Amino acid sequence: MSTIKPIDVEAIASAARDCGAIVTAEEHSVIGGLGGAVAEVVGDTYPVPMARIGVQDSFGHSGEPMKLFELFGMSAPHIAEACRKTIARKGK
Repeated sequence: MSTIKPIDVEAIASAARDCGAIVTAEEHSVIGGLGGAVAEVVGDTYPVPMARIGVQDSFGHSGEPMKLFELFGMSAPHIAEACRKTIARKGK
């Protein structure tokens, strides 16, 4: 997504229809960010299983980016696992 506001409702609804699941990943809090905006659109247009990767409801930390990605579950393996789990929820 190039912007959160205005959000591209058509692109999100189309992805939900075509893929049947949505996973967002962002390098900050999922609260009030891309994941929340996408969840609103998905809920309003075409509900599908969804996961939001990012800092969950917790205080931030300082450190090296890759270590923080691992700490907050935002590394590539975490994203891949979230995708597998979300896809597995399709059709249930």
